[in-house]
Amino acid sequence: MGRAGQYVFCNALRPRNWWVLTGRHMDLLATFSQDGFIFGVLVPFFFVLMIVIFIHELGHYLVGRWCGIGAKVFSVGFGPELFGFTDKNGTRWRFSAIPLGGYVRFVGDMNAASTKAEMDEGLSEEERIQAFHNKAVWKRAATVFAGPAANMILAIAIFTAIFAIWGRTIADPVVNVVNDGGAAQEAGIQPGDIFVSLDGNAVDTFADVQRYVGPRADTPIVMVLRRGNDNVELTVTPERLEVEDRFGNTMEQGVIGVLADREGASFRTRDYTVSEAFVEAFRETGYVITRTAGYIGGVIVGRERADQIGGPIRVAQLSGQVATLGWLALINLVAVLSISIGLLNLLPVPILDGGHLMFYAAEAVRGRPLSENAQEVGYRIGFTMILLLMVFATWNDITQLMTRG
Repeated sequence: MGRAGQYVFCNALRPRNWWVLTGRHMDLLATFSQDGFIFGVLVPFFFVLMIVIFIHELGHYLVGRWCGIGAKVFSVGFGPELFGFTDKNGTRWRFSAIPLGGYVRFVGDMNAASTKAEMDEGLSEEERIQAFHNKAVWKRAATVFAGPAANMILAIAIFTAIFAIWGRTIADPVVNVVNDGGAAQEAGIQPGDIFVSLDGNAVDTFADVQRYVGPRADTPIVMVLRRGNDNVELTVTPERLEVEDRFGNTMEQGVIGVLADREGASFRTRDYTVSEAFVEAFRETGYVITRTAGYIGGVIVGRERADQIGGPIRVAQLSGQVATLGWLALINLVAVLSISIGLLNLLPVPILDGGHLMFYAAEAVRGRPLSENAQEVGYRIGFTMILLLMVFATWNDITQLMTRG
């Protein structure tokens, strides 16, 4: 939306070594040739970022137009325009110099705390009819909500295409190895056991076990396992450990100390029809939403470490790392990042989409908007909060770069 636009953050993403800021780390620059940096980092970064931003703003734009709201500018990026064109409806489509966000500027979309008279000032009669602030509250709310919704739809579409075309590699929930001294061994889990359910939730694949256990460190889980012809019920408390991925990035999660049989018959590719792929994509999107929202909530209550919150630097590095795995992995990252940005924008913080929706809900209940002063104070607080989050995310990125260096 024109009032706030978008700024990129990510959570639970752990890229490293994108750039350095101090003399003792300058040797890291030697690891990137000019071509390697451009094609290994910048191209994947902007590929991921531009798709997510464009789709988010396109959601605002399309629903706004459907609601009869005129749009003056559709911009990918901030700052001076690099190139663009004006369509037959008078909307200027532009690509701007600072590609870290974007916005749609609707007719009459000024300072949210401006008076109606101030917003109408200078508008023609046709523009007043099309003005954002003159539309019913439900139309304004639908237009605002459409941005995050478009991010979720994009993720579902990407996951559907991936599952329908390439299927999904899965492993049956069979225990192959039990680590010595781990939570699983202490609870009595044995090689050959098959997970049946976790806290009453049925288990289909080994990934289901990993996903359920990961965010539940230090939380007892009632597990039912099939051992031979019998079912065994055990209570297992996952340990909180730092887990390292293939790029050397680490993050904390719950583990119980079991491994699947990755070389046996239980490890295979599952194919899906288009309808099955859509259902699976919906579930995958729901899982990412739940996990991301759970992390944000965990940070707020102090259960999760906030150092996993990252900004554009981290997204850039992660994009470069994932790009080494191929375009399919990079497209998958687009889906995950799209969900994260959609959720971020739904936070009830004035200046974000969620903050607008909060004000519109109050307006619907009261029958009139909040006072100009209340809205002005709210947006000042929201701007301060987002600015602090930007600084904190960038500090995290730089700190981890220097630590890794």
